[in-house]
Amino acid sequence: QVQLEESGGGLVQAGGSLTLSCTRSQTRYAVVSMGWYLQAPGKQRELVASISNDDVVYYSESVKGRFTISRGSAITTIFLQMNNLRRADEGVYFCFATVDAIWGPPNTYWGQGTQVTVSS
Repeated sequence: QVQLEESGGGLVQAGGSLTLSCTRSQTRYAVVSMGWYLQAPGKQRELVASISNDDVVYYSESVKGRFTISRGSAITTIFLQMNNLRRADEGVYFCFATVDAIWGPPNTYWGQGTQVTVSS
């Protein structure tokens, strides 16, 4: 079992910036990737950004050029730097970690989520 703890959400004006952080617990198994999903009001959860164990990054089209995902000095922590925030970026951001398993497919673990509110 892997625990994830997020922080950094809050209220920001449109055009402003926030940085989210996510720290996972230690695991003996390989962490395939970590990243963030956004659950906007009334919408399905969607992948915003991810970083793989070999540092391949992914961004959704809607955040490319505005958001940056990175690792901290401790490999258990990732950050999401969000710039030029829009109302469409508003919602609950969930950190996830996909972790190899001995048997079967990898397991995905989730944080509790952190709220980002963007005011116009």
